[in-house]
Amino acid sequence: MDLAFTPEEQKFREDVRSWVRANLPPDISRKVHNALRLSRDDMQRWAKILGKKGWLGYGWPTQFGGPGWNAVQKHLFEEECALAGAPRVVPFGPVMVAPVIMAFGNAEQQKRFLPGIASGEVWWSQGYSEPGSGSDLASVKTRAEREGDKYIVNGQKTWTTLGQYGEWIFCLVRTSTEGKPQTGISFLLIDMKSPGVTVRPIVLLDGEAEVNEVWFDNVEVPAENLIGEENKGWTYAKHLLSHERTNIADVNRAKRELERLKRIAKAEGVYDPAVDGPAAGRFRDEIAKLEVDVVALEMMVLRVLSAEKSGKNSLDVAGLLKIKGSEIQQRYSELMMLAAGPYSLPFIPEAMEAGWQGDYVGAAHCAPLASTYFNLRKTTIYGGSNEVQRNIVAQTVLG
Repeated sequence: MDLAFTPEEQKFREDVRSWVRANLPPDISRKVHNALRLSRDDMQRWAKILGKKGWLGYGWPTQFGGPGWNAVQKHLFEEECALAGAPRVVPFGPVMVAPVIMAFGNAEQQKRFLPGIASGEVWWSQGYSEPGSGSDLASVKTRAEREGDKYIVNGQKTWTTLGQYGEWIFCLVRTSTEGKPQTGISFLLIDMKSPGVTVRPIVLLDGEAEVNEVWFDNVEVPAENLIGEENKGWTYAKHLLSHERTNIADVNRAKRELERLKRIAKAEGVYDPAVDGPAAGRFRDEIAKLEVDVVALEMMVLRVLSAEKSGKNSLDVAGLLKIKGSEIQQRYSELMMLAAGPYSLPFIPEAMEAGWQGDYVGAAHCAPLASTYFNLRKTTIYGGSNEVQRNIVAQTVLG
């Protein structure tokens, strides 16, 4: 197993780094490096820049308009974007539903939906979780009844991330109650502008409304929006979830946030024991432990990439990556809070946008820390809770 990058791969990294730093808007980069609120315009502006270059669908094969990069190139692209302060690509379109459309959609669906995803013009949302159906997705109750050339959809989805911006949503819907619960689920694409679709934001502890409830009241959906076969949606959902769980690990963002943690610790006088005393040494030890975990996660990712590059079957470690990556995200947010102490005030959106909260509380780099901490509590739950993922890893990896 060779974890070293080849000269060609290093050249690819340098080319990506140069392009990203030349094209990433500085105002967006500043927000990302300081964990400030990103607006819909910020996220979509960067998506459209990538789309114009042909890199929004950076994991796509050339036959569907992607760059055709291998696993190592995709990793290097993600790392350079993260380190430059680019927003994460909102995954629901290019990373999640697009591979399902490519693998299971028909040619007409591919021609209809993929261009808008690749360009960043169309914002997609994910309709999986429901009240009472989170990690146990097989129990979804949102119903789609076939009437001629359309489906009538009724039900509710919840925790729909950024659903307030959504233009289309891909949903797991129940089309049959016969047999096992998994065998009665279908995968349906729904226009969120359709009559009967209602989006209701859920205001969270950090004051933001990142997640939403989505209601379907007799929503008419053309039958041509069904992906694949009716009652085969569970198979397509599992295909998608492997992409989601690997994406959640996000080792590249962890590396960037580790450097931010160090900056905060230095600014708050809890990093250098020679200057700040023994307590700083103990806190620095905690940062070192986290850094070891980040490096170990990166090595796991590189092992998978090495196996793919050599044509070997990589370990089925999507769940393991999700577990460790999500725990690391929570840990660095906790250490940032500890470093800043009382300056880790809750994020007040109006104050931040007015530009005065940081000066008012004493340290601009500390202002959004509570918001980040609250927001990352969810990472061990969404995409399949870590408790469930441990059971899956025990069965598929450990045997």
